[in-house]
Amino acid sequence: MACILGIDLGTSSVKSMLLDETAGVVKTASRAYAVSIPKPGFAEQDPETWWEAVKQTIRELKTDCPDQFCAIRAVGFSGQMHGLVLTGKKGEVLRPAILWLDQRSDRMAEQMHRELGMEQMGEIFHNRAFSGFAFPSLLWVKEEEPEVFKKIHKILLPKDYIRLRMTGEWGTDASDASSACILRTGERDWAYDIIGRYNIPEDIFPDVHESEETAGCITPACAQETGLPAGIQVVYGSGDQPAQSIGNGAVREGLIISNIGTGGQISTYSGTDTYDRRLRLHTFCHALNRAYTIFGATLCSGMSLNWLKDKILGAGSFQELSEAAQETEPGSGGLIYLPYLTGERTPHMDAGASGMFFGMKLAHDRRDLIRAVMEGVVFSLKDSLQIFGEMGLRAERIIASGGGAASPVWLQIQADILEKEICVCSVKEQACLGACIVAGAGTGMLESVSEGVSRYVSFRGDTYEPREKLQEMYREMHRKYQKLYEHTKDLMR
Repeated sequence: MACILGIDLGTSSVKSMLLDETAGVVKTASRAYAVSIPKPGFAEQDPETWWEAVKQTIRELKTDCPDQFCAIRAVGFSGQMHGLVLTGKKGEVLRPAILWLDQRSDRMAEQMHRELGMEQMGEIFHNRAFSGFAFPSLLWVKEEEPEVFKKIHKILLPKDYIRLRMTGEWGTDASDASSACILRTGERDWAYDIIGRYNIPEDIFPDVHESEETAGCITPACAQETGLPAGIQVVYGSGDQPAQSIGNGAVREGLIISNIGTGGQISTYSGTDTYDRRLRLHTFCHALNRAYTIFGATLCSGMSLNWLKDKILGAGSFQELSEAAQETEPGSGGLIYLPYLTGERTPHMDAGASGMFFGMKLAHDRRDLIRAVMEGVVFSLKDSLQIFGEMGLRAERIIASGGGAASPVWLQIQADILEKEICVCSVKEQACLGACIVAGAGTGMLESVSEGVSRYVSFRGDTYEPREKLQEMYREMHRKYQKLYEHTKDLMR
């Protein structure tokens, strides 16, 4: 018996999975944590909180599955992308991590737009600079916290910090690094000429590796803290979006992931280096085959429903909200929701965008609000799918993922608005599974990522078909949804 440990460091929780080489998924343990909002527009987390949560999940796996735990032969990672972790010479954290949904660096992102221009950013990064990306956040630290900046030994992406704690080795992988907006994405290495323009030392950027490469081994110190045996091989891992696509089996062109988690993404695999010239989408390095992942992102998908649940309705659970949404008619009585509570990426790339409900009537009740939020999130995802079509990217099949895949009504809404059959992977924690598969391929436990996908990825028997009678209604609502931003964007500041 041999097992793999996959760790997915998310925005709201960490999940750790034990995968038996023969039997498949044994157990997944999770621990939740909060996002700190010290000022309006700021979003931070203490990396030590991540580490404590990781240790707790590992200890739970050891307690509940002692035999499989002792058989762990490889460790892999998936992690929330874009965030900035600053470390000193001894690996100490210099300040709280600045997360992907943080808006403080909007001015720095605009500076990059002015100085580099859209064409150059496209050629180099394949992406537009956006607040919350690691490099604009680093520029903010350089300007606003110069004493912290002077102490930086290495910058890391979030999951890289956890790997540092486990192996003692600094480093990152191309998939995560490309989300920092300072990587030459086509060349899979840092854009040192751009770094130099901003008077930032080159040596604070860690070496860039491929996701399957071995980063090091579990150190004695980590073994003492976690209970993992020292010497286990650890791979570099990847950002959560590529890991999730692998865990969903979307490792060829034509397969689309519709993910509704804290944020949301419509993503696909591309074997060629291509990007949207208007930079409405993201093109990042993939975790396999030196390929690319192309996706559109909505910042506030599941978070929109969480906001409605906790701050507006005081509802008890997401299941309660899902059941309530089922009780009202598709279209929410004409109520339209824009999920721009923390700005928006695709297609607007506007950190100042604001959310709204439009078309409210006395007849509307809480059920309509809930369903409108669900529909608004999917309208945002449809914006991305439309751009895929403009780029000639095929959409043969859509695989639903994330917390939204646990809601039957939200799955049906995706089918109706996206106008595609929706299927769901049997394993719930797809990013964890992707992390395991990459680790297995990188350490020789699996012949390849493709073999791991064929062995461990399967789909539920139920699928959700688009209902033709609703399509024209939803198309018209989506057109109104798009016009709402265009007609109000100047009022959102």
